[in-house]
Amino acid sequence: MSDVYKALADPTRRALLDELADRDDQTLFELCARLATRHAVASSRQAVSQHLEVLVAAGLVVTRRQGRYKFHRLDPQPLEHLADRWLQRPKEQP
Repeated sequence: MSDVYKALADPTRRALLDELADRDDQTLFELCARLATRHAVASSRQAVSQHLEVLVAAGLVVTRRQGRYKFHRLDPQPLEHLADRWLQRPKEQP
């Protein structure tokens, strides 16, 4: 669970998750372009790739390779577990 917190701590990684929530199956090139145009994030492709690696390690992003391209997709399951931790607990009676 600490990997998820670490991944969410960075604003660029949160922007990447926003973009993948908006549209799945994006390549690194597409994500870099969307970060630059929609979020004014001017990171290199290498930097964005490193951010994606952190998100993959946290289980928030899954990838698939098709030919020369790697496509990225949001996996919301770790976020659901995170929310369930506090939102689904029974309330204590006074």
